[in-house]
Amino acid sequence: MLMIRLQRVGRVNIPTFRVVLTDSKNSTKSGKFLEILGMYDPVNDVKEIKADRVKHWMSHGAQLSDTVHNWLVDKKVIPGKKINALPKKKPIKKEEKKEEKKEDKKAEVSELKTETPTSQSETPKT
Repeated sequence: MLMIRLQRVGRVNIPTFRVVLTDSKNSTKSGKFLEILGMYDPVNDVKEIKADRVKHWMSHGAQLSDTVHNWLVDKKVIPGKKINALPKKKPIKKEEKKEEKKEDKKAEVSELKTETPTSQSETPKT
């Protein structure tokens, strides 16, 4: 399947990206692509895109990455809503178990406190 996605080509600490058409099985760092469709320089905030070529490849079945989709919607090249491209946050299982243990201990302590008399009036005087 063909993908339109970003490919980083900049130096260390100077990011620059190409918008490329590539096979989805190629790695993002492999350097293999079929066509350069644009470029993005976040340092200087320069965004260039060949809108007609993007539409051509989309008509032939090329899929967009989430970031490129949001970028094209923002530039009004394609209609639609933006997609949440951030990773979904999953809870860590170990933390859940620790929290459950803490809650169980708190419940046990509160039960023990209610069962044992704490005031001196209840205890017999000698």
